[in-house]
Amino acid sequence: MSKLAILGRSSGLPRSNEGMRLLFSAVIGVMLGYLFGISFPTVNVTKLHFPSSIISYIEDKDSGITTQTLLNHAWTSANSKKRNNSESNSDEIPKIYVPTNPKGAEGLAPVIVVPETDLYLRRLWGEPSEDLTSQPRYLITFTVGYSQKANIDAAVKKFSENFTIMLFHYDGRTNDWDEFEWSKRAIHVSVRRQTKWWYAKRFLHPDIVAPYDYIFIWDEDLSVQHFNAEAYIKLVRKHGLEISQPGLEPDKGLTWQMTKRLGDQEVHKVTEERPGWCTDPHLPPCAAFVEIMATVFSRDAWRCVWHMIQNDLVHGWGLDFALRRCVEPAHEKIGVVDSQWIIHQVIPSLGNQGTAENGRTPWEGVRARCRKEWGMFQKRLADAEKAYYLGKGITPPN
Repeated sequence: MSKLAILGRSSGLPRSNEGMRLLFSAVIGVMLGYLFGISFPTVNVTKLHFPSSIISYIEDKDSGITTQTLLNHAWTSANSKKRNNSESNSDEIPKIYVPTNPKGAEGLAPVIVVPETDLYLRRLWGEPSEDLTSQPRYLITFTVGYSQKANIDAAVKKFSENFTIMLFHYDGRTNDWDEFEWSKRAIHVSVRRQTKWWYAKRFLHPDIVAPYDYIFIWDEDLSVQHFNAEAYIKLVRKHGLEISQPGLEPDKGLTWQMTKRLGDQEVHKVTEERPGWCTDPHLPPCAAFVEIMATVFSRDAWRCVWHMIQNDLVHGWGLDFALRRCVEPAHEKIGVVDSQWIIHQVIPSLGNQGTAENGRTPWEGVRARCRKEWGMFQKRLADAEKAYYLGKGITPPN
């Protein structure tokens, strides 16, 4: 009986050893799974490559490989992947950042940045490089109502194909101008009851008109039978004028002596006004002065003047006295072209676009606004310059 009992116990030993081996294998499997899990957060099974020793162990579980060896293989594999990722990140292409680009475009490669544009008309078909048969070098703008169509038609014909024609319509009548052949190639902007300086501030940004050597910003009530645009440009270049206007016929529409045409000169830059009006012979209205009815700006001068135009002061009164701040020396670079002259017809057409209020006619209300804006502009300019000098610790000039 005792022998049988001993035999019974001894016969169970192999089964017990096999169970221990299975338990040991399971523990090893769990440990390996955990290590692989924390080493590879996201694993693509189809791309997972085990070390060859692990493959050998799987194929031959009796090879005698130790648990420590398996752990070493797993750790080496994880570190190798991290190093590869680090090297890959260090080779990434850096983001574009160009601080010299225009504000807001720092993330663009410089070659693709186009900071300026133009008013040249383009086709809707064909090769872009073949769109332009010519590129006008000058721009002429008129602020118009249809009632002055005869004046504008005559004026436009004084400007060659070297000029882009642009009409600002304050009465909303744009299609009616199609009776003129030149109107079909002109640029039309229509906003009711606005002034030319309102249009200029919003549609003639320096970066838009950059291709033009000179920008003409003219009223609609100008008679031009004694004017030739190409001859005018030649004289402006010859005399180095950055801001100019044609001389005015002496007998009509004249406000200042400076703008009066002198019959014996090509250009004049100084004049004599009424006694006491000019404290300095180099300052307006005796020098460095033209009016705003038929002003011509060089590209560089216009860039400065555009920034000086106020958004809410739309009539431009007082601007002519401040133009000198945009060129240096102003008394040499601002002048009147006498040999190419015009007649100011003094037609208050824009004044009639106003509204009668407080017992005043539309025209009277517009004129009152003009005078008020002049005072507001003078004060803003004086306050701005005073603040600048005080900020520099300098006593402001009178």
